Amino acid sequence: MTETKKTSTAPQRPMRGVGDALRSWWGGLSRPAQWGIGVPAIVLLALLPLFPPPLLNTPGTSFGGVMAQFAMYALIAVGLNVVVGQAGLLDLGYVGFYAVGAYSVGLLTSPNSPWNQAAGGFLNTKWAWLACVPIAILLTAISGLILGTPTLRVRGDYLAIVTLGFGEIVRLLADNLGDVTNGSLGLAGIAYPRVGESETVSGGYFSSGNLGDSTSGNLLDRANSGTWWFWLGMILVIIVLLIVGNLERSRVGRAWVAVREDEDAAEVMGVPAFKFKLWAFTIGAAIGGLSGALYAGQVQFINPTGFNIINSMLFLCAVVIGGQGNKLGVLVGAFLIVYLPNRFMSVEVGGQSLGDYKYLFFGFALVVVMIFRPQGLFPARQRLLAYARQVYRAVHRPTPSTGAGQ
Repeated sequence: MTETKKTSTAPQRPMRGVGDALRSWWGGLSRPAQWGIGVPAIVLLALLPLFPPPLLNTPGTSFGGVMAQFAMYALIAVGLNVVVGQAGLLDLGYVGFYAVGAYSVGLLTSPNSPWNQAAGGFLNTKWAWLACVPIAILLTAISGLILGTPTLRVRGDYLAIVTLGFGEIVRLLADNLGDVTNGSLGLAGIAYPRVGESETVSGGYFSSGNLGDSTSGNLLDRANSGTWWFWLGMILVIIVLLIVGNLERSRVGRAWVAVREDEDAAEVMGVPAFKFKLWAFTIGAAIGGLSGALYAGQVQFINPTGFNIINSMLFLCAVVIGGQGNKLGVLVGAFLIVYLPNRFMSVEVGGQSLGDYKYLFFGFALVVVMIFRPQGLFPARQRLLAYARQVYRAVHRPTPSTGAGQ
């Protein structure tokens, strides 16, 4: 009697990319080990604008200013990721919330505004910007609640058109309400954090007049205003990531994933889809307002042209390229959106700066990503968000081998 050889029917594991390997390595670390690696990495990132590597430096503009812009875009990407990546709501008018946050600070602190409260009003110039940040967050959250209540009952393309219209409405209101917003002339002299004012730095560390001293051994004196805004933006990004991360691991986050994957099935299983979509929309709007307040204080001037539909597309591009639903991915996407145009600004081809072709390059990049990596550079993994590490270890726990005769 001949024996037939048994062939293994175990499924072959798919090819894993660099992002998957990094995610698996990071997920296998304990919480103290993650903090032990993450904190030094954050410190090195904070020191990067002070000592920019030659390969990363941006010859055409201040590297500190580029990193400050990246921190602002990172906040926007995290907020939009809650709406698009976590809850699966296609929002094409996210720039509207960004504008509401910026104009909330501008209208309360700019000398060009009839509602200015920083000159003889209830706001002191020393802490006017800081006081306006929670106001901007509250107003944008309310605007997200007002917009989402009637519109989140529609889905897909219809929701995208509604949000697109909201973004344009906010921009047109800012452009046409000249008696309030100063129209296309914009609002100048917006308040910013008054920290470190001295004879050498009259406006403080966050003032646009702070150019920094690259020869100084004191890191605080070495940092220019862009670096200071980058540090502040990093702190805000970390706080927002901690809040959003805890939400993802809670019942709210699991409901977002269920609604994103199949809203009808989620409702059949008892998930109040509209309620959790409204939660995502309001939270995303609040984060967008925070980024708008950061932008208004950083540039100290706003006008309607800074909140057009093109910027809204760039925000969405950062989320799509980085990876919808992945917080690390959207941060990488925000960095690419900000860094690459500034890096190639000093490179000219035929008398034209390559930075001027950023929309062409990003459009081409989107096409390539959608073909070869449709889920983004760092796709989100569909797994249990609550107690994920414990479940993963329990499932992959090695079992003792048994003898052949047993």
